[in-house]
Amino acid sequence: MDPETFTEKHLAGFLDDLAVKKKVSASTQRQALNSLVFWFSKVMGKEVSESMEYRHARPRKSLPVVLSMEEVQRLITHLPDSCRLMGKVQYGAGLRLTELLRLRIKDIDYDQHAIFVRAGKGGKDRRTMFPETMCDPLEKNLERLKALFEEDRLNGTAGVFLPEALSRKYPKAGEKWIWQWVFPSYKLSRDPRSGVIRLHHMSGSHYQISFQGRVPKRVLIKE
Repeated sequence: MDPETFTEKHLAGFLDDLAVKKKVSASTQRQALNSLVFWFSKVMGKEVSESMEYRHARPRKSLPVVLSMEEVQRLITHLPDSCRLMGKVQYGAGLRLTELLRLRIKDIDYDQHAIFVRAGKGGKDRRTMFPETMCDPLEKNLERLKALFEEDRLNGTAGVFLPEALSRKYPKAGEKWIWQWVFPSYKLSRDPRSGVIRLHHMSGSHYQISFQGRVPKRVLIKE
């Protein structure tokens, strides 16, 4: 067909064909629509009516994959030493990835078996519970971290990152034990915001990769 004779009716017919015969997804049809509208208006110099009628592809709905408790336990068991405790805490307390990574010492209440999530989804704080069986592994892990923390203080390492307003009000708070990360990184890194070299929390990519069996050889955090 000569492109000059291509009309809005042909465009709608093509989109209909994608939805009815080709049975493409709604996102694929939208991509085709955007491409054709761009070509139609920018190349051919023709306008496309916002009220153009065509058959919309039906969004595909898929059921979420939910693991059983036994499957979750098996998965966590096969995590490497550096991430197994993280997996247990995340599952036991129902934490999102960023909530898990940003946990600080002060956010854990062992007496009430509670974790305080700061600035979670929607910027809101919330309180969640963790199983009593997690107390002992967490305490043992923090004992190991305390030794690393004291070593950093002796070496003059900069304190951990704090929100800007808080760091202005309490400049030395980042060097206090209660503000340290529960799951720190393996090594010091340069803070891109300030250029200061300090200990950051473990990266989300490292934790996620651990589910694929790929982890660094050095292990600081064990159960």
